[in-house]
Amino acid sequence: MSALLPSVSAAVEGDLDEAILRRLARDIGLRVGTVYGKNGKDDLDRRLAGYDNAARFAPWIILRDLDHDAECPPELRGRLLPDPAPGLCFRIPVRSTEAWLLADPTNLARYLSIRPGRIPPHPEELPRPKRTLVDLARGSRRAAIVREMVPPPGISSEVGPAFAARLADFARGTWDPRRASRTASSLLRTLRALRTLRDTLDSG
Repeated sequence: MSALLPSVSAAVEGDLDEAILRRLARDIGLRVGTVYGKNGKDDLDRRLAGYDNAARFAPWIILRDLDHDAECPPELRGRLLPDPAPGLCFRIPVRSTEAWLLADPTNLARYLSIRPGRIPPHPEELPRPKRTLVDLARGSRRAAIVREMVPPPGISSEVGPAFAARLADFARGTWDPRRASRTASSLLRTLRALRTLRDTLDSG
């Protein structure tokens, strides 16, 4: 592999997704440059056509959660971008990138200071992975985890004030994507797609 691959542009829904994508890229030796979007799913969807057009001239990566917008990634991909550019790597986590973090229960339990047995064994089958993470954080033995990841009583927010920042710290640190990919099949497929992109850039 070349010492320095070309930089790949990317677009994601939020800061946590960027941290996860950069961690995946780092682990397989793929260089990610500017990451666009980060203003939520609706904004990302509105800009997909523009990103796809840009991918006709240079490689791009897009991460977009499946959520409950379709039954499976191929259905959603076909609806949003039926004819993507050859240079676009469009990956859809099931049902969200939070499920990929839940798929490494040993390290996540250590980070949250909870028992590993509390973490559901099939995270991609969870209807709301984000809500599951909040519930797990609520049982943490560390007051800072509870304070930062769990919304205070009387607050309408689904998550605590530093929920994404905490999980981004986990993603950049002790999270093991290779181990998580054994449980999260959409993560496994994403890793394979990113390696293919890396190899294509390396041979180009």
